[in-house]
Amino acid sequence: MPTLAKLYTMLEASQHNTEDDCWVVIDGKVYDVTSYLDDHPGGDEVVLLATGKDATDEFEDAGHSQSARELMEKFCIGELDTSPPVSSKNQAAVYSEKFLHLTKQYWAVPVAVVGISVVVGFLYLRKK
Repeated sequence: MPTLAKLYTMLEASQHNTEDDCWVVIDGKVYDVTSYLDDHPGGDEVVLLATGKDATDEFEDAGHSQSARELMEKFCIGELDTSPPVSSKNQAAVYSEKFLHLTKQYWAVPVAVVGISVVVGFLYLRKK
């Protein structure tokens, strides 16, 4: 049974940018390379500079070998979530649509309150 890859946002990946906690994003995959920093042939500074952004171009420009690509796979922790973030405009539209749906769904409650108020008012005025 195939396992589903965990999705990470670029914001999540960029927060892991220290020697003690280092993630990089390459080709839409997220890698936790913290344990590999000391062993990286180009030094840990090169890897740390690649955090917080998509480092695919830098990785390709460095001319990594096939064995380096195979080694990378053991550090893969998930995939980059490429879905567009929900903007505040879209979120406002979603909330207003939900509100309209609720008011349509529960219209009977305010109508009943108004109806009962009218009947009580009419009965009160009739007794005077």
